[in-house]
Formats: sequence, C-alpha cells, structure tokens
Amino acid sequence: MKSEVKILPLLPLRGILVFPYMVIHLDVGREKSVLAIEETMIRDRVIFLATQKEAQTDDPGEDDIYQIGTVAEVKQLLKLPGGTIRVLVEGIARARVRRFISMEPFFRVEVEQYYEDFQKNSEIEALMRSLVYQFEQYVKLSKRIPPETVVSVVNLEEPGRLADIIASHLALRIEDKQSILESVNIIGRLEKLCAIVARELEIVELERKINIRVRKQMEKTQKEYYLREQMKAIQRELGEKDERMAEGEELREKIAEVKLPKDVEEKALKEVERLEKMPPMAAEAAVVRNYLDWLLSLPWNKSTRDRLDIKAAEAILEEDHYGLKTVKERILEYLAIRKLAKKMKGPIICFVGPPGVGKTSLGRSIARALERKFVRMSLGGVRDEAEIRGHRRTYVGALPGRIIQGMRQAGSKNPVFLLDEIDKMSMDFRGDPSAALLEVLDPEQNSNFSDHYIEVPFDLSNVMFITTANLQHNIPRPLQDRMEIIYISGYTEEEKVQIAMRHLLPKQIKEHGLSNDMLKISENTIRKIIREYTRESGVRNLERQIATICRKTAKLVVSDKARKIHVTAQNLNQFLGTPRFRYGVAELDDQVGVATGLAWTEVGGDTLAIEVTIYKGSGRLTLTGKLGEVMKESAQAGYSYIRGRAAELAIDGEFFDKQDIHIHIPEGATPKDGPSAGITMACALASAITGRKVRHDVAMTGEITLRGRVLPVGGVKEKVLAAHRAGIKTVILPKDNKKDLDEIPKKVKDKLNFILVDHMDQVLEAALLEKEYEPVELNTDGPVVPQPPAYQSAVISERGAQIHS
Repeated sequence: MKSEVKILPLLPLRGILVFPYMVIHLDVGREKSVLAIEETMIRDRVIFLATQKEAQTDDPGEDDIYQIGTVAEVKQLLKLPGGTIRVLVEGIARARVRRFISMEPFFRVEVEQYYEDFQKNSEIEALMRSLVYQFEQYVKLSKRIPPETVVSVVNLEEPGRLADIIASHLALRIEDKQSILESVNIIGRLEKLCAIVARELEIVELERKINIRVRKQMEKTQKEYYLREQMKAIQRELGEKDERMAEGEELREKIAEVKLPKDVEEKALKEVERLEKMPPMAAEAAVVRNYLDWLLSLPWNKSTRDRLDIKAAEAILEEDHYGLKTVKERILEYLAIRKLAKKMKGPIICFVGPPGVGKTSLGRSIARALERKFVRMSLGGVRDEAEIRGHRRTYVGALPGRIIQGMRQAGSKNPVFLLDEIDKMSMDFRGDPSAALLEVLDPEQNSNFSDHYIEVPFDLSNVMFITTANLQHNIPRPLQDRMEIIYISGYTEEEKVQIAMRHLLPKQIKEHGLSNDMLKISENTIRKIIREYTRESGVRNLERQIATICRKTAKLVVSDKARKIHVTAQNLNQFLGTPRFRYGVAELDDQVGVATGLAWTEVGGDTLAIEVTIYKGSGRLTLTGKLGEVMKESAQAGYSYIRGRAAELAIDGEFFDKQDIHIHIPEGATPKDGPSAGITMACALASAITGRKVRHDVAMTGEITLRGRVLPVGGVKEKVLAAHRAGIKTVILPKDNKKDLDEIPKKVKDKLNFILVDHMDQVLEAALLEKEYEPVELNTDGPVVPQPPAYQSAVISERGAQIHS
C-alpha cells in the first residue's frame, strides 16, 4: 500500500465521522476550526478531518483526537449568522497523524495519506457479495435507507470504496465507525464490516418483531374500543341499556380508581370479564360480585401517617394508664426507631398478665398514641383454621378470614391489630388456627399473607400486631418464638388507688349519669375497698365495687333522699355490705403446724395456708386439698427431708412408724399445682412434729430437694405483691431469685423484709420459733420462765428494705 506525507490543517469533529468518498455538510463554529477552514480555502482546499474521542470536550488536545482520520476536499463554503460556517466536504483517503506541528491559532499536523492498492481475488469477491447481500436485507428491514442506495452500492467494483460507502450509511456508534476507518487492510475491513452488518441485521429483525406485536395489540385494543362504542351508540338509539356491560364498565372504573397492585388488578379484570359473560341472575354471578366487592374494599394502598412525636405519645400513655413503666418504654422505643428508620416491619408484641390489668385497653392507647386505626379480634374458643385464613370460594356463603375482615374494617394497611386471648385457642378436625397464625405473626412471611377467599397475597408487614394472654405456657411454642413477650404483673395497692381516682371513678360517675358534685369518694375509702372488698391482681372487681356505689347513689338521688353523697371509710358498709376479705396478716397469731405459702395463679399471686396435723397410726402420709402431681411430689420430698433430719431436729426415731401425718391446703375445691410450695410444706411438717410455732407474719415460696437445697421458682413479683396485700411482713425466697427483686416496686419493697435462703435449715431457722417451756417453781419467790434463744441472722440493707441472707 502506497502512502504520501502531507502537512494539513486539522478540523476536529464532534459526534460525527467522515469516510473516504463520503460527501457531507459540516457546521463549523469553534474559533480554531473556523481559522482552519479559512486557511484551507486560501490554499488548496484540502483539510484533515479527525473525530474527537469525547464529543463534550470544547478545547481538545493531542490525546483527545483519534490518530486516524480522513483527508477531505472542501467543495463549498457558506457563512451563517452568528459566525458559524457551513462547509460541504468530500472524503478523499485515509490518513494517520504522524505529529502535531502547531496548536495555535489552529491545529496543523503532518499526516501520512494512504492510497489503496489492491488485487481482486476470490476471497475479496466472496466478502463483497456477502456484504452486499447483508446490506440489501438491512435496507429492506430497516426502511431507514432509500432503496436507490442499494443500486448505487451493487455497481461498485472497488472493495475499499464499497466498504466505506456502506459504513457511512449505517447508523453505528462512533467507536464502531472509527474501528472500520482504522482498518487499512481491505480484507480485514470487509470482514469487520460483515460482522457489524450481521449484528445490526439481528437488531433490526428484533425491532421489527416488537413493532408487529405492539401494532397487533394496538389494533386489538382499538377494535374492541370501536366495537364497544358502536354497541353503546346502537343501544342509545334504541333506548336500551345493557346492564351487564354497564356493570362491567362501572367495575372497571372502580378498579382504575382504587389503583390495585398489578397482580390484583389482573385478577379483578379477569373476574369482571367472567361476570360480563354470565347471565345476570346466575348464582355464580352473585359470588363474583361479592368477591370483587371484597377486593375493591380492602386497603391495598391506603395508610395512616404515624404520629412520631415521642413526648405527645408519652403524654397519651400516661393519661390513659398509670404505672406499666416497662410497656410504655417499649412503645416509646418503637416510636424512636420509626422516626429514624422509615421502613420497619411491624413488631409483634404479646402482653401476658392476669385479667383486669389493662392489656386490651393498652392496645387502644397505643393506637391513639400512634394515630393509627384500631382493630380488636378475640381468639377465645377459635378452633377452625378458616377463621384465620377464610373459606375457599367454592363453598356456599364463603367469606374471608377474620384477619382480612379486620383489615377491611380498619380501612388502612397499617392499623394496630389486637389479637385478644391468644392462649385460649384450640384445635379440632377442622385444622389448627395457631398454625395459620404463624403466617400472620411471622415478620418474614406476613408481607405475602394468603387468604383462601381473596386468593391474592395481602401485605401485613406494616400492621402492628399486639396479642394478649393470661398464661404464657398455653401459647403454642412456635407462636411464642415470633413474639416479644412483655409481662404485666398485678398492681400494687398504691397503683390501684391512683387508677381508681384518676380513671375508674370519673368513668363510672359519667356512665351512671352522675356529676362530681353528687358523689364524693375519698382516697381512704378507695383504699378500704381495695383491702376489704377485693383481692385481685387487676382492677376489674374494684371497678365493679365503684359501679355498685354509683348505682346506689343514683337511686338515692332519683328518689330525692339525698342530693350529695359523700362515701367515707365509716359508711362504706352501707353501700357495699359487710367486708368480704380480712385485711392484715394471713394468720392472727403464731401456730404450730400452720405455714403461709405464696402461690402464682391465673389471676395473679395469692397466699396459701398449709396445715399439718399428727395423730396415732402406722406412719401414713395423707395429702388433701385437690393437689396436682407436682405439689404431691413436693410434699413427699419435704416429708423425706424432715425424716432424714430427724436426729438434728430432736425427733424420736420411732415417731414416723407410730404416727400418721395429714397435710391439708384449705379451699379444696380449687385445683392447686406447681413447684412453689415445697419449703412451706416442709416447714409446716417440721413445726407440727417438733411442736415449734411458725411465725404468723412470715410467708415463703421455693422448691425443696431431698438434700434440703432450696430451688428457685417463678412468679416472684406476683407472689410478693400477694404477700404485701395480705399484710405479711417477712418473705422467704430462694437465693437464686434475688435478681427478681429488681422488678418489685420500691414502695412494696420498703415495707417487706426479704430473707434469701439456699437450704431448708435456713428456712426453719427463720420461720420457726423456739419451743416454749413450762414454768418450773424453784423457790417461793415465784416461777422462773426460761426464755427461748434469741433469733439471730445477718441483716443486709438494700434500697431501704430488710433483706436477710
């Protein structure tokens, strides 16, 4: 291949490339480029055209311009307004920049111009024919190039010129065109261009198929629209109206307004089409209408805006509920996280506690604090899985499950959803509802909750689920794993007084049509009601007693016997009758064989009197009081321990073979079970056998082993509150339960002495008094009464309370 070195002005091109034999108009506006054109016109009208690597560069340098370009001749020049020049150029030959001679006032370069010198052979002929055939196919499919161009291309005999002209007509990227321009070798250039044209041919074929598909779809839509409009026009002319078509149009408009998710919208439109094809009075048409009504009424995209003001939420919680510090802190933490992290899955909280402590009303307060909708669903007695997941539409009278019903009732996709009494679910042959609840309460699954009736996924991830239960062990274990358990123990006496004065009394006065002037109840009166007329963990019975006073007051006011009623501690029995409970110590005096234990029940903590009596017999142990298996085993363990410690307790070795022992827990109609009365029964046994009295102001809880070790128990807070209500002064607890004392309110802790023990000997030392001795006359001065040994133990002060260990 021949070449020639020339020195020419350089015109950088932006976003365009000129091939040899190509004629094109160029608009020149940059100062350097204008000067280069002017220099060219003065001389021989020959200029070097090279493309910039980046079209955005306004002032390119040596490295910003491709090294290979085209030597061209300026055929025509036209000056435009604004200083721009339009030139008509024709490419002559390829050239390569050898060096830049000058950069100012315009680019002047030394280029090496190539002259194509070729000998036609069979390989070049084959490549030319293949390229011409592909180009013809491309022109037919794309329809962007005039057919006349193919005629001019077919007649070309020069392979290089053929390649350059075809490349100039193709809509290629600058990089692809530059690679063809840089292919000085003719065979290489033809091969590269064949590959590029083949690729463009595939793209054009794909575009054609897409266009055909789109056009068919548009034609179908237009045809349907045209026919539907014709049908409407005919019906209007005839004065008729097709009810099915009208109903279908109305449903389509509703579907468009609601803006359903894509898959739900497709499902709804299919059902509308089915409805239009059915006779209006068909039974299935009613099923489809009901289904569409459910789909359109669910809150797919509706949600309320959370109030993330922590101070306002705290004020609302304090206004609605007294106490419950842990619960309130948890809600405020949730609000703080919501403020920082906008997208957070709804938490699953479970309130566990005895009846009447405010679990359900707390859910309402949370909804009010967040400014969310509130929905309550009771799970007590639910035993059918369809209650949760709904019935399939094939059944007569099918409906969605109560979860979807609750979402429709809420009208938003982020309500506070309270699932009440989750521990009272059951199961039968119709399925296990607790298993169905797993999908509802699992944060990883509930974003696609599937109801059998709705048949499309519904997003429950924004719902704040709150569950309540009285007993944790009745909640299925898989459900417990998905929930955060928050215990709500019973209220202290002070908390009950505040709740009654702040909430219960104003509420009952308003509900009974009274005013604050008509009825006055002092704080001491409320305290007496709590002590002598109720014995519970919550405040439900307390509210009933206040309601009783309000009813009697209303009767007195209506009968004109009094206009203002002031209920005091002295006249309280006129309204509520004789006190039902004795406030004070569990036992009035120290007794032999009677110990006070502490137990946990469904309604909170309670005191448990354990009685032991001994009579002649053959060594039998009798247990009465409707005890469960665990308590029977605890009694047997305590009996074995006392028998094994006979020598240390100064008990005759033959005592257990000649005497029968009877252990009884009063209130025999109430079932009792649990590992918390072991040390109490052992203490009562030791008292009865040794004749030493048990201190009446001491209550205890703990399990015992055969070696006398005292094991920890649960429900310490509830038990301590029960001891406080009963007027107990000293509570004996297992040493391992010391950590549970932090949960006990300070006002209660200050009024009780806690003795922490890890062995039964410590229990006996703390609870049993020394045996009283009969006075013996030693002289005429009178009897001498020996005193029992002084009761000694180490005292540790903790937060104002006396804790012995």
